[in-house]
Amino acid sequence: MTFNSSEFLIFFPITLLLYFLLPKKLSRISLLIMSCIFYLAWDIKLIGLIFFTTFVSYLCAIIIEKSNRVAIKRLCIVITLVSCLGVLFFFKYYNFLAETLGWAIKATSGAAYDFTLDLVLPVGISFYTFQTLSYAIDVYRGTEKVERNFLLFALYVTFFPQLVAGPIERPGNLLPQLREKNKLTSENARAGLCKMAVGFFKKIVVADLLAEYVNAVFNDAANSTGPGILLATVFFAFQIYCDFSGYTDIAIGCARVMGIKLMKNFDRPYTARSIKDFWARWHISLSTWFRDYLYFPLGGSRCSKPRHMFNLFMVFFVSGLWHGANWTFVIWGLLHAAYRIIGELTYKKRRALWERMHIDTTKLWFRAGQRAITFVLVCFAWIFFRANSISDIGVLLSNLTVGWGDIPATLASMGIGITSILVAVLSVIVMSQLDILTERNEAEGAICTKTSTVWLVWAVAIAWIMLLSVGGASTFIYFQF
Repeated sequence: MTFNSSEFLIFFPITLLLYFLLPKKLSRISLLIMSCIFYLAWDIKLIGLIFFTTFVSYLCAIIIEKSNRVAIKRLCIVITLVSCLGVLFFFKYYNFLAETLGWAIKATSGAAYDFTLDLVLPVGISFYTFQTLSYAIDVYRGTEKVERNFLLFALYVTFFPQLVAGPIERPGNLLPQLREKNKLTSENARAGLCKMAVGFFKKIVVADLLAEYVNAVFNDAANSTGPGILLATVFFAFQIYCDFSGYTDIAIGCARVMGIKLMKNFDRPYTARSIKDFWARWHISLSTWFRDYLYFPLGGSRCSKPRHMFNLFMVFFVSGLWHGANWTFVIWGLLHAAYRIIGELTYKKRRALWERMHIDTTKLWFRAGQRAITFVLVCFAWIFFRANSISDIGVLLSNLTVGWGDIPATLASMGIGITSILVAVLSVIVMSQLDILTERNEAEGAICTKTSTVWLVWAVAIAWIMLLSVGGASTFIYFQF
């Protein structure tokens, strides 16, 4: 089941009715059951994996808190890490490593071997695995108290708005809210429904529109040309942002209607003035997860410069691998690692250069230049992220110099006309304004102060879902991760 499906139009109101009308304990149970149903709509066989990782982290956390022996605590956290990461590794990376091994054997000996298995990647496994791990690690560190109510802890892991694609919530934020029984308020309903409407607009109006042009280029790399690749890459930058942040907005909106506040996951990332700033604004729940549970334990920046560079390298290498079992994602992660490492190594020299040249770095033109350079670097990396294979990357990069003689004709041959471009650009501009309004609390305040306005916006969002469902609702990009 996806947010942009007709099934969700039935599921969500029923969930709300059960949550608000039932007593406190029963409302939690109903929310847990509905969250399981939400996930079961994908594949009934895969629900066991969630409860396996949930039970292991729940049981080990209790033992960690009860035990006074360091050895027992360490054994339990190791069991949790091995169990949760083992499930993630097997289903997500086994075939990737098997294919790589088979390729290496064939390249060296000429013999062909197939070690792959017929595995189905469980939807959202990377997200709920990290959520259970953050709980167990926080209990081990002593920064989070253990939750003894298994049903409540299971609800923390399976809470349907953010189960499939985040944001990756921390126990300190979500668990206390799930313990409470919230009442339906007009403020939460207005804010939540408007947030959902913005998310639906991003996904259905912008992301799915841009996907047509992006797919036309990246799924036919051999016939791509420079103008098409450039346009498709910029379109993909906004497609993936609108697709993923749209999902996040809907998730945050769903939870907000129930009085539960999920963490902010995006902060207008394409206004970033550096790659470091970009990662402070993009997929914030994942970036901070890697910071707290990988970067800091490795030593962070409080170490020698070579070790600091290694720590940055490891974070982005793992981040690339987290996004998918494909070398394209690994290269994308390593490219961002190179950006960050070069940025760190040259930071002081660049600052000194600006001072010697008497350049005021607070000027609008300088900040605009930083944003433009950052956007170009991010877009270049998106080519590697979106490419279907390593060979396609080579073709796309080599074709960047082709077709610049007659740009309109080149784009027209790919089915991209001036009207299509204008519609896409207009959609992106409207989306950008919605982001600005949301940031200023105007989308949830000034625009949605009247109940009639809320229901009008919500009705339009429903119409968009129904229209899309006629041809089949498209899935969100990050479901594959």
